[in-house]
Parts: sequence; structure tokens; C-alpha cells
Amino acid sequence: MSQSMMSVSSLNTKIKSLLEATFMHILVEGEVASVTYHTSGHVYFSLKDKESSIKCVMWRSSAAKLKFRIEKGVHIVIEGSVGVYTPRGEYQFYAVHVEPYGKGALALAYEQLKEKLKDKGYFDAQRKKPIPKHIQKIALVTAKESAALHDMLKIIEQRWPLLEVVIVDTLVQGEQAAAQIAKALHYADRLDADVVVVGRGGGSTEDLWPFNEEVVADAIFSMDTPVVSAVGHEVDVMISDLVADLRAPTPSAAMEMILPDRQEILYALDEIGGRFTYVIGQKLHQWVRELKHTEEILLRSSPNRRLQETQIEFIRLEEEFKRVIKHKIERFSSAVPELLKHYRQNLGFIVEQKSQYLEYMDKKLRMNDPKLQCRKGWAQTSVEGKAVALSSIEVDQKFIIQDETTRIEALCLKKT
Repeated sequence: MSQSMMSVSSLNTKIKSLLEATFMHILVEGEVASVTYHTSGHVYFSLKDKESSIKCVMWRSSAAKLKFRIEKGVHIVIEGSVGVYTPRGEYQFYAVHVEPYGKGALALAYEQLKEKLKDKGYFDAQRKKPIPKHIQKIALVTAKESAALHDMLKIIEQRWPLLEVVIVDTLVQGEQAAAQIAKALHYADRLDADVVVVGRGGGSTEDLWPFNEEVVADAIFSMDTPVVSAVGHEVDVMISDLVADLRAPTPSAAMEMILPDRQEILYALDEIGGRFTYVIGQKLHQWVRELKHTEEILLRSSPNRRLQETQIEFIRLEEEFKRVIKHKIERFSSAVPELLKHYRQNLGFIVEQKSQYLEYMDKKLRMNDPKLQCRKGWAQTSVEGKAVALSSIEVDQKFIIQDETTRIEALCLKKT
């Protein structure tokens, strides 16, 4: 054989050198056919078009910078180089950067996270907490030197300076910002504030991106304290805006939305005070009238008043009684001699009648006295204490025979 031989390893090494030297820092577009996120952090996927496919790998260091998730069916553009795995003679594409085809990576990441959180119920209206009407303490989660904080404090001073403000400092842009914002939110949730406002001023999509991170959304969703998201300008709608209990278009607008205006409160208090004074005046006037009326009733029905009236009436009746008695005495005084004469005449007549009756009864008693009526040899018969004729006594009837000195109980044996 005129040609020189080489080993398989040597061939694969030459192919590797040739491919890696030829296909460096190239762009390839296609549809993701399959994808695997390894526990190590590496991402393994394959890219295809209508006629063929190629295996790709993205090492952990590059995958950590991805703003969106590589998913099956997504049309993407990958940047990297072709390499050969010498032990198996297989080539694959080593991706160092991935972008969605036709749109930015951040836009796709936003849509992917939005759909994911929506499915988890993070945006449901029924889980959103109401913002308290009367706020006494507020926690502001933002950068302590930011213009947004200055604007919020200015509005607080104008609208409701009595508010207790706690500032929780945090990064609001950069790669470390999302984790710091989430940590600051968890801290603010333990401050016993009435509401937490998280936000920052305007900026580019990249500057505002920490508020579109899942870790921030998780922190807001887990909080017990009502959260207001105030990020960027009105046209900027962040994931934090959708998860929060209230979305404010700007940090300044957040303060105007949740805090009362002290001038309006003062006007309202003046109006309420006027109405209160009028109502109290009317009530007092009514109560004074009722009190006077009650006092009159009390005086009329009081024991002292009644006692006085009774005493007066008693005195009046006493005078009237004296007058009547005096009149009666004067009237009957002239009739006393005549009455006395008449009384004496009647008394004499009655005494005479009673004397005659007494004499009559004495004679009658004497006539009925057995001692006076009985002559010698004669006795009185009686039955059960009543004097009876001897002829009225029946055979076998008991009777009494009594004379002046003797009393005999007898039984009639025979009657003729």
C-alpha cells in the first residue's frame, strides 16, 4: 500500500483539529428537537431543520447566563463552535450564547415566566390582599440613594408626613439585584408594616430585568404584608407588577395611590367638624327642652311637691271642717234646750213604760212560781222541763212531779 496508514484516534484527532479550526464562532439557527437540563447545570439539546439535526451542548457557565428557558419546539439562534468528542468520533456544537429567533431573549424569558406563574396562580385576583385604607407604617424596598426613593419621600412629606417610613436598601439592577430584592422583601415582611412598596425608577429592559426574575415573584407571592410594585414608567409592566397586590405606574404614583392627601383630610375634617357642631347644637337644644320638660314633670310628681300640696289641702280641709263644725254648733246650739226637754219627756215616758212592764212581769212570775202556786197536796207535772197537764201524759212515758219541797221522776203505768 502506497498510502500511509493512521489509527482511528489519529483520524479523529485530525478531524477534530480541522472542524474546530474551520467552524469557530459561527451562528446556527434551527428548531429545538429535544432538550435535557442536567443536574450538573449543563444543557444538552439537539437542533434541527427540515432535513437534518445536530447535537448541541451548553456548559454550565454559559447556561447560567440564559435569560430564557430552552424548550422543545422553540426556534433559536445559537452562537458557538463545532467540536469532536475524540473517544467516540462524534461531533457536536458547543453553544456559548443562545437567542430566540426573531425576538430578544428577554422578551421570550418574560413570556415564559409569565405563563409559568399564571399557571401557578400567582396572578389570581382572589389571592391579592387589599391595601389598608389607613396606613401608619410603610416599608420602601429600593436603593437608598435612588431618585425613586427621593421622589417617594417627597410625596410622603407632601401628602402624609405622619407616616412611619422604613427604608430597606437593595440593589435594583445587575446580576445580583434579583436575589437582593427577594431577600429585602422577606426582611420587610417581618417589619410589621401596613404595606410594602418595592420598585425603582425608569431604565432599559436590562436595567429593569431583576423585577422580572422568578425569585422576586416568589418572594412577593409568599409575603403576608400587602405589596405594591412600582417599577419604571407606566409603559413598563414587570412580572412583579402582575404578582403584587397593587401595581403603580411609577414610584411617585404609588405614594399618591395608597396615601391620603392631608389637605383633603383637613378639608374633610373641617366639613365634618362643621356638621358635627351643627348636629351637636341641635341635639343640645333638643336635650335642654326635654330636660326642662322632665324637670317640670319631676317637680309636679316629686314627693316634696306632693307633700306641700297635701299640706296645703290638709290645711284647707281643716279650715273647712272647723267652719262647718262651728256652723253646726251654732245651728244646733239653739236646739239643745228643746232637745233636752224632748229627751227628758221621752225618757220619763220610757221609764214609766218599763216600770209598768216590770210590775207585770213580776206578777206573772209570781203566778208561775210553783212555790207560790202549789197548795198543800198539789204538785206540778212536767216533761223535759216543760209544765204539762196530767191528762197529756201517756202510758210508759216518763215525767216529773214536783211540789214545793220534793221532785220525783215517775213512769205512767196506767191511765184512766
